[in-house]
Amino acid sequence: MSSSAAPATGSGTAPAAEEPGLRVLVIDDERPALDELGYLLGRDPRVGEVHATGSPTEALRLLQHLEVDAVFLDVQMPGLSGIDLAQVLTRFRTPPALVFVTAHDEHAVEAFDLDAVDYVLKPVREQRLADAVRRVVAHARPEAVAQEQVPVERGGVTRFVPVAQIRYVEAEGDYARLHTGEESHLLRVPLGQLEQEWAEAGFVRIHRSLLISTAYVEELRVDSGRCSVVVGGRELQVSRRHTRELRDLLVRRARP
Repeated sequence: MSSSAAPATGSGTAPAAEEPGLRVLVIDDERPALDELGYLLGRDPRVGEVHATGSPTEALRLLQHLEVDAVFLDVQMPGLSGIDLAQVLTRFRTPPALVFVTAHDEHAVEAFDLDAVDYVLKPVREQRLADAVRRVVAHARPEAVAQEQVPVERGGVTRFVPVAQIRYVEAEGDYARLHTGEESHLLRVPLGQLEQEWAEAGFVRIHRSLLISTAYVEELRVDSGRCSVVVGGRELQVSRRHTRELRDLLVRRARP
């Protein structure tokens, strides 16, 4: 099957004009899965080009003259498996971000040993795929969000707080309290919105009322089945539903 490319479409906030959308290559030998994944990626406003092929061998030929930011690939394919292909891609001068999309969960360890950005299980949900795209953006362009500033009001004065200085965020009703070192600032934005907007800068939800910057995590503690993290010298509780994902994320990021 030959490759194809199409501009991304869909609703939501588009990337800034000076920041082109992601270029991605999708590889899956099953045509329905290939078409669905290409369609869902094309709907994401952060994706600019979607190329697709059903053959790992053809993918290697395409990549000889095609530059992409990320490769979304299946694991079990005839001839060259997704793991085998990923091993080749990691030896590129500028390796693309790797996202495995598969129905088999037993290859996750191998995938993350290859520094995969994410491992998505089929059937693919659009929101889950959007999470993977956010991780690709963080991998490919981490400086984009980290350089942003947040305007906060205090006593008639507007201060501009760099996102990179924010250690964690607490929900306070319809507001969010931003913690930066010894200071805190109240922002009239719900925590869920910040979770989506700052995912590329390394912020993750650890509790229904807490969002943390993984860059400031000093310790991960597990005691009697309960998990917590130390962020900027303060211990914060992690809910059970977020424990495994957070632990896996921190371990992956800590690997050299």
